[in-house]
Amino acid sequence: MIASIHYQNSDFRVDLSKPLDISISLRGDEKNPIAWYLEHPEIKPVVDGNFIGKVSAGASVNFNNISFNPHAHATHTECVGHITKEPNFIQQHLKRFFFKAEVISLEPEIAGEDRIFRRAQFEKALKDSTAEAIIIRTLPNYIGKISKHHSHTNWPYLEEAAANFLREHGIDHLLIDQPSVDKEKDEGKLLAHKAFWNYPKEIRYHATITELIYVPNKIEDGAYFLSLQPASFENDAAPSKPVLYKILNK
Repeated sequence: MIASIHYQNSDFRVDLSKPLDISISLRGDEKNPIAWYLEHPEIKPVVDGNFIGKVSAGASVNFNNISFNPHAHATHTECVGHITKEPNFIQQHLKRFFFKAEVISLEPEIAGEDRIFRRAQFEKALKDSTAEAIIIRTLPNYIGKISKHHSHTNWPYLEEAAANFLREHGIDHLLIDQPSVDKEKDEGKLLAHKAFWNYPKEIRYHATITELIYVPNKIEDGAYFLSLQPASFENDAAPSKPVLYKILNK
């Protein structure tokens, strides 16, 4: 299923039958990734009197309730509504879902007890890129990220200057394999979020941040096309399924 794409005066080809999924599945047990000091999600059958919504328990269908927090439990895409007083929903502001993207692998710099992604690292990695979206794979990379419990780990984060550079460079969609682009315990400053969305000056309502992704090692650094599809939630953030498509040789 080969598609031809005309983007910024250039032509590209992708095979839509070979998607590269970089989302993490949500599950109702301790193997689910967890952040922000919550317990794991719950996926349980509805119980109503003698009815149990489970085929193995005698029901005609499986009929589950799911309890989770998108910011803490799932690959999710968020809009500036995450930090505004007034309601802003991802459904309002994300109107296009297909973007030129760049996958980059970065090892954060050590600064005391912190691990920080610096502006200079992005300047080097994106020097010649025309991408609208950036996918950050933190090094070292390992399969355990799909079930990691992140609370109290002081995960790697972007310095404010790095987020400013991404905005200035024309990156509208920022994806990362951490629970947040900001430091876990930052006293509510949220400097990277605010810099990327240009809040509260001229807010970039169309821009998004996607967190808790996982980029397998088999996916090489470089240019791709990204399909970014949040679920239809009236919320600042929604579970999402970012999918990459490799650009084919001409």
